[in-house]
Amino acid sequence: MNLPSRAPDPATSELEFPPDFIGSQAVFPAAEFAGRLSRIQQALRANGAEALLLTGPENIFWATGRQTAGYFAFQALIVPQSGEPVLLVRQLELTGARASCWLKRIETWQDGQDPVAVLIALIADLGLRELALEREGWFVSPALYGRIEAGLSGLRLSDGSGLVEGLRAVKSPAELGAIRRAAHYAEAGMVAALAACRAGVSENDIAAAMLFAAVEAGSEAMAMEPLISSGPRSGIPHATWRRRVLEPGDGVFLELAASHDRYHAALMRAVWIGPPPALAQRMMDTALRALDAALSSMRPGVSCATAHEAAQAVIDDAGYTAAFRKRIGYSIGAAFAPDWGEGAILSLFSGVDRLLEPGMVFHLPATLRSYGAFTVGASETVIVTETGIEPLSDLPRGLTIC
Repeated sequence: MNLPSRAPDPATSELEFPPDFIGSQAVFPAAEFAGRLSRIQQALRANGAEALLLTGPENIFWATGRQTAGYFAFQALIVPQSGEPVLLVRQLELTGARASCWLKRIETWQDGQDPVAVLIALIADLGLRELALEREGWFVSPALYGRIEAGLSGLRLSDGSGLVEGLRAVKSPAELGAIRRAAHYAEAGMVAALAACRAGVSENDIAAAMLFAAVEAGSEAMAMEPLISSGPRSGIPHATWRRRVLEPGDGVFLELAASHDRYHAALMRAVWIGPPPALAQRMMDTALRALDAALSSMRPGVSCATAHEAAQAVIDDAGYTAAFRKRIGYSIGAAFAPDWGEGAILSLFSGVDRLLEPGMVFHLPATLRSYGAFTVGASETVIVTETGIEPLSDLPRGLTIC
């Protein structure tokens, strides 16, 4: 995408951008986002609210393409039942917002201003009488959200949580294309990490090889750092690299998600330095059978719970129930730190009744742990198709012996 041939004049009180700058860094064409906004508006009409207020970076990105590393500063998107949405961002973020979005109206708040006061004044200017609020977003603190609700006390407020997440669960062809590219980057990173594993190298050496290969293949910033741990540390969930040097007899846990245009795909594999203990190999074999059972059960029309129950049955039959105790998978797609997944949207877990549909994407990490000793298993990111699933990696799943 081309940057503008003429830069905005920084001396002007309001930045003006040439037409070829608007949307010049957008991850998808304008029509993709217009379709998403139309779907939000249709859902709003069914909900009955005049407009929806979004504050979560993932939902704002999904609806508009707005992305930045500066999402720590307050931002909000107002989507009315009809007409143009309005985005509110920090003044410093205006250039990036114009480049990444096709929106016609973007308002700003300046450092030193109260962004909540600016938001409330903007909503008043729009003449809204009823507003659905995204109450379950992780980004806005309870104190800040309390101030927003207090400032909107004259409006009829309703809960709009989950409205956009429900739409995000099924990916468009453009989204699936980005996820497939991310899966290619993740596999490149995993191949390099596996090749780096041997006695005498450090976890940092492995992390450097993994990150270099994934980024060299094309990955952008990842929503969470890779998980690399060895020896007893490999039995600690979500441990990251800490300079430990690998020794003979160590287990090694490797997991990463790479990113293309903010869309992620994840991959996990296990390594042993030398011959693995019999227990580790039995647990690895069980984890692989559980993963196969989950994947084999996935097709349109079955519930999200089905895959988990298939994997859980294998694990229970082998006697490793206590070594699992988690869901078998979660949805994955557009993500911002601190999480590469969309686990708050859909889990492959008991009691989740939503049916699988073509275009849904899941990461299934089948891990068994001897807590504080080792973790074994493997994972796949898969797309639900019309007839079953499409795994996004062909990397062997077995325990790699170094």
